[in-house]
Amino acid sequence: MNEFIESLQERIGAANASGDTLSIVGGASKHFYGGEPEGEPVETREHQGVVSYDPTELVITVRAGTCLAEVERILAQDKQGLPFEPPSFGVDATIGGTIACGFSGPARPYRGAARDHVLGVNCVSGRGDYLRFGGQVMKNVAGYDVSRLMTGALGTLGVITEVSLKVLPLPARERTRVFDCSGDQALEKICSLERLPLPVTASAWHQGQLRIRLSGSEMGVDAAVCAVGGDDDPEGATFWAALKEQQLDFFSGPLPLWRLSMARPATMPDLPAESLVDWGGSLYWFRSDADPQALFEVARSNAGHLTRFRGGNRSGQFQGWDKVTARIHQGLNTAFDPAGILNRGRLFGDS
Repeated sequence: MNEFIESLQERIGAANASGDTLSIVGGASKHFYGGEPEGEPVETREHQGVVSYDPTELVITVRAGTCLAEVERILAQDKQGLPFEPPSFGVDATIGGTIACGFSGPARPYRGAARDHVLGVNCVSGRGDYLRFGGQVMKNVAGYDVSRLMTGALGTLGVITEVSLKVLPLPARERTRVFDCSGDQALEKICSLERLPLPVTASAWHQGQLRIRLSGSEMGVDAAVCAVGGDDDPEGATFWAALKEQQLDFFSGPLPLWRLSMARPATMPDLPAESLVDWGGSLYWFRSDADPQALFEVARSNAGHLTRFRGGNRSGQFQGWDKVTARIHQGLNTAFDPAGILNRGRLFGDS
């Protein structure tokens, strides 16, 4: 065990004794997300570096403070990458913060979410215990998959110190096809393509245009273009990168940005504002300053889950839980951080 982990355990132990709270900080690139965290900052950036990387086994293990860009650079040298395309939202993004937030990019419906590629996690719990979950191969996952439970928990269950991730080879070719169509036509088109054995890795619709990304071998992608139809988008790679990092014009503006996730509907849902549709019709972005409770009701009526992703009042960012989920959440908090000292207020604005 190194000095960083020992120091972290001491700080958590002291906080438990004094009743203080701690705010976990990596690169602060996603500080906007969730409720306003309380407490004294705990920096993780000094705990960085690659622990192990075996390209033949498609696994990389890194310390939490390692920059996401550095991880991607190392993987790219062997023509590999993180399949879930995590957004960085800034050059200082760390791999620990990436997993703690659990964000995934446009490839999420086709290659899996961030948690699907987490093989193992080491962390220090709110009790000050150093814990190891999972491993470096899929067969190590048995019983409660706590390593994936840490993904998206926003540091409320423990401070991630190390993570092992499954990686995949980068595609030899990518092409983006674009179609002029309505939202309902876009949903129908996406559904029809999923019935075919095609290398679709992203699909998004906005302002009358549907884009479909194809990724794979040169021969496979070129053959798929004929089946998909549409026109080539020479700026396709730029579009997907901008969508992932929320750098499209759609994402700029003063109104709060909302994210609605749901099972793909047969027709476009009736939302209170113009939307950008991602994840093959299962993720809807829109900006609105309407009453949050009214928007949450819209989400419930569509059997979806709504999050105020950024902007606006940081209290009540997330749609409320049902009683069963709330009970599970409380049980997890009691097990990992009974005093509630880690990132209090960050998840669901609770304190």
